[in-house]
Amino acid sequence: MENDNCNSLRQQSRGKSNLRVGFFIARRYLFSKKSTNVINLISAISVIGVMVATMAMVVVLSVFNGFSDLVATFFTAFDPQIEITPAKGKTVAADDPALVEIRKMDEVEVATECVQDQALAIYGDKQAMVVIKGVDDNFTQLSRINDICYGDGLFELHAADIQYGTPGIRLAQTLGMPARYDGYLHIYAPRRTGQVDLANPLDGFVVDSLLSPGVVFCVQQGKYDKNHIITSIAFARMLFQCDGELSALEIKLKPGCDVATVKKKMQAVCGERFRVMDRYEQQEDTFNIMKIEKLMGYIFLTFILVVACFNIIGSLSMLIIDKKKDADTLRNLGARDSLIRQIFLLEGWLISIIGAILGVGLGLLLCLLQQQYGIVSLGESSGSFVVDAYPVSVHYSDVILIFLTVVAVGFASVLYPIKKVI
Repeated sequence: MENDNCNSLRQQSRGKSNLRVGFFIARRYLFSKKSTNVINLISAISVIGVMVATMAMVVVLSVFNGFSDLVATFFTAFDPQIEITPAKGKTVAADDPALVEIRKMDEVEVATECVQDQALAIYGDKQAMVVIKGVDDNFTQLSRINDICYGDGLFELHAADIQYGTPGIRLAQTLGMPARYDGYLHIYAPRRTGQVDLANPLDGFVVDSLLSPGVVFCVQQGKYDKNHIITSIAFARMLFQCDGELSALEIKLKPGCDVATVKKKMQAVCGERFRVMDRYEQQEDTFNIMKIEKLMGYIFLTFILVVACFNIIGSLSMLIIDKKKDADTLRNLGARDSLIRQIFLLEGWLISIIGAILGVGLGLLLCLLQQQYGIVSLGESSGSFVVDAYPVSVHYSDVILIFLTVVAVGFASVLYPIKKVI
């Protein structure tokens, strides 16, 4: 038993010693002058190729992150922190016990009832399909709607019996309305019950009108700006014939509350009858598309990295041939083939690791310069968009993934020449 332990310790000690020797020789081979200068050149090109591919991955993925974060800032002015909608159907009773319990939660600062559905809007001789969003009077406390309204008036939902409608800026352009439009904006919505009288088709619609508060809103997202009209919930309930019902309960949490934790708590109260969504889930389609685009960018850049690593194969193959006499000398001194393979493996791995470190560092530097100075602009169209330069946001989880990808591809690329040549 003691002999077995001693043999195990000797093997471990020999393995560590071989690793140190292999690393020392591999480092000398990498930086020392070779008998053929082209090997030095190819080794340098290998490092530069890995570095450039790594830098490109860091920069491109950070730009994708920048656009994703930029889109998220657009939604925060309009979308609630948490939205609760019925899992089936369009509406549910406003006094549903689950919703009443959620309103009473300590974490809830503002809860706004919302009724939303499609309708036809007609102004003058122009018309458009719109989304009527009826909200409570506390909607200004829930969202930052006042920050995205433009015109000479104030955002209002109603004044006594007068109902106001605030359209999105692109919808106002479609209907030819100024911020303070004159006259009435007529709204038509199909009746929920009854049959259509073909002799009088208009009898199948609920018809009402809105006046202008003197402002339009601009979220800078076509989903809202081109077809939404914000009005009072009383008007929406009358128009869509859903008195005492709501299509969504929009929640603003108290400062310091963790959205994910509160969301789980609310979902436990609601069960399967309701969907509890944070801002990202409310815009799930948009963010899923961005995730797919980012994934495709990562895959394509990984292919480019694989091509760059072919330089390592060439460099290592030539180095093995150049150092064949050295390898024979090491064998004569008692070195095993495993040690010689380890030397050249470490040589290739050093090239990939050095390239990865330099690429990550250079990529982070370029991202920092873009964030600070906006070096790469959006071209001739700059000034027409929300930002003039490409947005950049570095996520360190991406940096770690990129580094591991580069190292893994580099490690895999050196196995082929080692097995074939030695």
